[in-house]
Amino acid sequence: MDADAVRERAADLPTEPGVYQFRAGETTLYVGKAVDLRDRVRSYADPRSGRIRGMVARADRIEFAVTDTETQALLLEANLIKRLQPRFNVRLKDDKSYPLIALTDHPIPRIEVTRDPEEGAVAYGPFTDKGRVETVVKAVRDEYLLRGCSDHKYANRDRPCLDYEMGICSAPCTGEIDPESYAEDVAAVHRFLEGETGVLADPLRRRMEAAAERAEFERAANLRDRLEAVEAFHGEGGEAVSDRSDDRTVDVLAAAVEGDVARVARLHSERGQLVDRSRHRLDAAAVGDDAEGAEATVADAPADPDANTPAAVLSAFLTQYYAEREFPDAVLLAERPSDPDVVDWLEAEGVAVRVPGAGREAKLVELALKNARKRGGRDDPVGALGERLGIDRPARIEGFDVSHAQGTAVVGSDVCFVDGSAETADYRRKKLTDRNDDYANMRELIRWRAERAVSGRDDRPDPDLLLIDGGDGQLGAARDALAETGWDVPVVALAKAEELVVTPTGTRRWPDDAPELHLLQRVRDEAHRFAVSYHQTVRDEVRTVLDDVPGVGPQTRRRLLRRFGSVESVREASPEDLTDVDGVGDATARTLRERL
Repeated sequence: MDADAVRERAADLPTEPGVYQFRAGETTLYVGKAVDLRDRVRSYADPRSGRIRGMVARADRIEFAVTDTETQALLLEANLIKRLQPRFNVRLKDDKSYPLIALTDHPIPRIEVTRDPEEGAVAYGPFTDKGRVETVVKAVRDEYLLRGCSDHKYANRDRPCLDYEMGICSAPCTGEIDPESYAEDVAAVHRFLEGETGVLADPLRRRMEAAAERAEFERAANLRDRLEAVEAFHGEGGEAVSDRSDDRTVDVLAAAVEGDVARVARLHSERGQLVDRSRHRLDAAAVGDDAEGAEATVADAPADPDANTPAAVLSAFLTQYYAEREFPDAVLLAERPSDPDVVDWLEAEGVAVRVPGAGREAKLVELALKNARKRGGRDDPVGALGERLGIDRPARIEGFDVSHAQGTAVVGSDVCFVDGSAETADYRRKKLTDRNDDYANMRELIRWRAERAVSGRDDRPDPDLLLIDGGDGQLGAARDALAETGWDVPVVALAKAEELVVTPTGTRRWPDDAPELHLLQRVRDEAHRFAVSYHQTVRDEVRTVLDDVPGVGPQTRRRLLRRFGSVESVREASPEDLTDVDGVGDATARTLRERL
């Protein structure tokens, strides 16, 4: 397009917020957002950079979509960039998702801010301002006292946690509130999140005015800030992932392609609630006989160079998946299937097929895209580990080890890996009771971690898996501690030398090249390194009889212990071995032998 063509097209655009696309044929070159579509597009008649000038020259038309608010334009722009990946866009191409507020599917639901709501949860959002979302959730908990703890921490409690003492939880875990009353509070929160602002704003305003009358101006100011966040909350323009007014059955599909492997994510919604999600792996664009299987087979992949695209994958998946299944009322897609006959077939069967651009349906598509892009199984050591152990994907693993010197300076380590990478900020360490009993030491270490988790005193999320450095004995000690405290977390051990994986159901030898084994080894080795490092620090801090020997200072004492391991070994060392240590001369060696 030349400058005149851009100006002519801009003159036809509305002066409203929205999103525009520069396209060349079926390819989107660039996606942008605008407060005023006409004014923004007109500016491309005189591009300010060579990159944009080249983009405009390649384009043959400009398409647009109008939105109600600037925020909706922002979210739509992000959605289109993630989906279309235009080559001239440099922002918002990551796989980041927006925060949601979720109420979990539990008899006593908890409220949480999350980017990936768990199965069965009722989620609201997405929202662009995480700080505002967190402020609103604090206001919700302050007013309606909903729990924020994990189900692990909620279960088997005999006394309320600190949240109850702080006045932000009604402690349903210990019966401080009956389930019926708690359900009424949950219903009120649902009403607020569905748009009834006064449910939360009115009591906040009354508390603010009361604080001002009592001359508690700092508290009144804090309540005012919360009130402003609450009143602005529903102005973000983000529709809820849950919509109780929607009585349709809807499937949401998105595909991701990496080389010869494609993944299709499916979300299933009934009466406005997400009730199921699944992922299906396909190799290339042509699928075999089982689209639902985890490893669909390629059969005579076409030579078409565009066959390995998400649009082609969706065409193949749709025909195979719905050939023997009940049709939903609607199918929402991340993009139009490459084969128009597929769409004609679905619509002839009464299925509404859409590629949404904005609103709640677009948020569902974005969530499906996020699921499709996640690697799983053999593509992901964390996923492979979960499959091998028969548990949910253990994104968060904590590893434990104990280190000591013949029962002295006994310490334990607790390291953390998230999605296969060390999360050093969540490392912890603990001094343990001095004793030469590895099983008792491990039992004490795991009990310490479990008691902190159950009581809510540990500020870290609960792990998905515990890994113990050791064999059957250490694993048994860890399981005893978990049983004593009621902390329900999967636990396995990794024995050194033969690298055997010890589980509660038996000992396994995994292939040496298995990525899930390598992940466990990394966690185990890091737990061991961290424990040994802390043990050396504690050991060097312990006062021994060496400190009473003339000529032996702290540095020499540390060198002696590092060289010989213990005071007993120093006592048995020969004069020649002693003088090999820096700082120990003949006189000091003689004194050591005399005093020890």
